[in-house]
Amino acid sequence: MKLLQLPIDAPYSEGQRAWLSGFFAGMHTHMLQSVGISTQTASRTLTILYGSQTGSAEAVANDAATVAKAYGLQPLVKGMDEIEATELAAIDYLLIVTSTYGEGEMPDNAQMLWDSVCAENMPRLETMKYSVLALGDTSYDLFCQAGIDWDNKLEELGATRIYDRTDCDVDFEESAERWITAVIPQMAGGTGTSIAETDVRSSDKPEYHRKNPFPGKLLVNRLLTDASSSKETRHYEISMSGSGLSYEAGDALCVVPTNCPELVAEIINVIGYKGNEDVSVNGELITIEVALRDHFEIKTPSKELVEEIAIRSGDQTLNGIIESGDKEKLAHYLWGRDTLDLLVQFPVCELTATEFIGFLKPLQHRAYSISSSGKKYPEAVHLTVASVRYDSHGRRHKGVCSTFLADLVETETPVRCFFTPNKVFRVPEDDQLPIIMVGPGTGIAPFRAFLQERQYRNASGKNWLFFGDRNASTDYIYRDELESYQETGLLTHLDLAFSRDQEAKIYVQDRMLEQGAEVFLWLEQGGYFYVCGDAYRMAKDVDQALHSLISKHGQLSEQQAIDYVNQLKKDKRYVRDVY
Repeated sequence: MKLLQLPIDAPYSEGQRAWLSGFFAGMHTHMLQSVGISTQTASRTLTILYGSQTGSAEAVANDAATVAKAYGLQPLVKGMDEIEATELAAIDYLLIVTSTYGEGEMPDNAQMLWDSVCAENMPRLETMKYSVLALGDTSYDLFCQAGIDWDNKLEELGATRIYDRTDCDVDFEESAERWITAVIPQMAGGTGTSIAETDVRSSDKPEYHRKNPFPGKLLVNRLLTDASSSKETRHYEISMSGSGLSYEAGDALCVVPTNCPELVAEIINVIGYKGNEDVSVNGELITIEVALRDHFEIKTPSKELVEEIAIRSGDQTLNGIIESGDKEKLAHYLWGRDTLDLLVQFPVCELTATEFIGFLKPLQHRAYSISSSGKKYPEAVHLTVASVRYDSHGRRHKGVCSTFLADLVETETPVRCFFTPNKVFRVPEDDQLPIIMVGPGTGIAPFRAFLQERQYRNASGKNWLFFGDRNASTDYIYRDELESYQETGLLTHLDLAFSRDQEAKIYVQDRMLEQGAEVFLWLEQGGYFYVCGDAYRMAKDVDQALHSLISKHGQLSEQQAIDYVNQLKKDKRYVRDVY
């Protein structure tokens, strides 16, 4: 609700303008009071901070701001890397929306603020009223840990929790909406309930999204690795014609798969059904075959299913592990096992169809870094995907979405998909600035898009790619393209690291250290540093190498190198797309 303003070109005298401004200001106050909003509430600033790795938390934060405006509040939405810890002491009303990254870690844009908040000199927050929305995935042990940590820390610092923390699973939309519609009136002093029907969801949401994916058409399915490779990496091109959607280099495409029909049939057989039995899903009766194929996660067993199998089987080993609370030991036990493996291993666990369905999680989309530029390919999107296939416990296992794309999608099979923007993971707006890209394996995907983007924009800035995999002869994907970019000068440097082509393994971080002086020079020239790929080993090793070369070639102490890297992060010049 905005204060009415006079047209700037209205032919009024200064006195008339002053009187009319006062009149409209009075009307504005009356309008606020008529829906239960005091003028004090209307001037209240509500700070909404988000910690986001892929953009979901940011989207929820903006939805919260939309509702806050309807309640007369003045919302201020910021990423956690856009505020200093000392500024928190001046905030009276705060909402935190954060995802959890990796194994209970803070998202990249939240880590620095979190470290500062945990410091001994962090001021008290006695005047603050707050609430936390945590986004997570119950398949991870430390579910919503980042949100839990923020909630506890703010309370520890003396802030008052005005509404209990809400923890959301992967299907977070409804829980997030309930939190927003409950917490915003509290932040507004319990006023304005007559406008609680304000639509939480962003009004500019495209027609096709998470709840309504676009039925894309697969145009290309091409094997990138050699047939003799130990890996299977494929290039896909999916038509988005008619969707009205657009994307930027750096965004992700989310694909909604269906489960492998053979796996569905085997599970149905093991639990003693035929497949045509009806079960209720979201209030609708469908066959158990359709339910398992289209609606539920049947590869990775849920914690609830594992615990139920342990109870029903009475297996001492499995029960002992669960009762010990040793998460690493349980993870080791489940390594390589899927739902079918457990059902075969413990056949005494007879479950009704309804019971079995009740222990399953909804089938989720899979997000893939886009490997094309939306400017070069406005009607299609390219993906670079490694097909997951392995043998374990006496049978062949397959990844859900990677083999859905590789094996199940035919010309007329719709590829249900939608885009997830990654506003931080972008090429620089200034085309003259250099960029350094580190992306081994399928981590090359967004950097193929970046190079296409820079080429399309005729960017004069230098481009450097660190790429690698196991063997050059079998795993050097996009080789012709990359070498062509070298020849034309688009790719200034191409450093390769094929780990198994020599006795001593060489990785991308080793190539970085070899070229440390020039890497540091590019950073000093305003360069951007990007990383894409494995979060658990590669990204951590690359981060360590970055700190090391900055310390060495910048002649900085360890702490000064940390400060240097933190400044890169604040400036959005060190960004990661890791998983």
